[in-house]
Amino acid sequence: MNTSIRNPIFTGSFYPDSEVALKRLIQEVYQAEKETINNELAKRTLIGGIVPHAGYAYSGYEAIHFYDILKQSQQHFDTIVVVNPNHTGYGSGWFNTSTYAEWKTPLGLVNADLAFVDALDIEPNNRAHSLEHSGEVQLPFLQLYAEGPFAVAMITMNKQTVASAVSLASKIRQAAVQTGQRILLIASSDFSHHESPSMGYEKDQLVIDQILSMNSQKVFDAVQQHKVSACGYGPIMALIEYTSQVARRPGIALLRRGNSGEVQPAEMVVDYISFLCYDA
Repeated sequence: MNTSIRNPIFTGSFYPDSEVALKRLIQEVYQAEKETINNELAKRTLIGGIVPHAGYAYSGYEAIHFYDILKQSQQHFDTIVVVNPNHTGYGSGWFNTSTYAEWKTPLGLVNADLAFVDALDIEPNNRAHSLEHSGEVQLPFLQLYAEGPFAVAMITMNKQTVASAVSLASKIRQAAVQTGQRILLIASSDFSHHESPSMGYEKDQLVIDQILSMNSQKVFDAVQQHKVSACGYGPIMALIEYTSQVARRPGIALLRRGNSGEVQPAEMVVDYISFLCYDA
């Protein structure tokens, strides 16, 4: 088996399988949201963000806020680090990188920053990535909205605790120092799953309050105590820890929140929320 290229798995389900259709859908999402995107935030020094990872027809409306701000900022990043949760159960240890040299999408190939990945000193395990959607779906957005050229470092987070988040943030920072790469950190996460719109909103707000206070321990406590089914709270905590480490004046802004019921009305929905982390 050739492990040099990670072929797309979720084309035709999470996002269109042709370049034309993919660009068309993202453009439609952008047109629907462009008047409400806070482009003033593009003037900040960007550090990263929390971005959902569901089907584009559902969560693209939240994701586009982060990605358009990234585009408008015209800030260049050598390496874009994507930290995603583990939905498959495959993997080993707290987190895994992979040995893939390139990641393929309908828009072409994205290079992996193998030197940066090596500097992370994290065990590679391709099984943690081979069937995982929550990292893959960020790539077409990056291909269209990030200033090139850039490479990626994809990390699947298997254990979501404060300790693993602190450890991962430190590894990312150390790798950035070691390689001299300018990085952007994306935490891939959806929020409440299969709750009523009102209950999901209420539960998510308990976590949002702690995200905005940039307190990882309290994010973890809110998720656990209130049984909030946000799938990527580990990557979120890693982003908070990393931002706190590297920013002189850490800042975070909520960009957009919504749910799948806005697209397809239902009694039970999945919630999507995007945030931007920056140096104020």
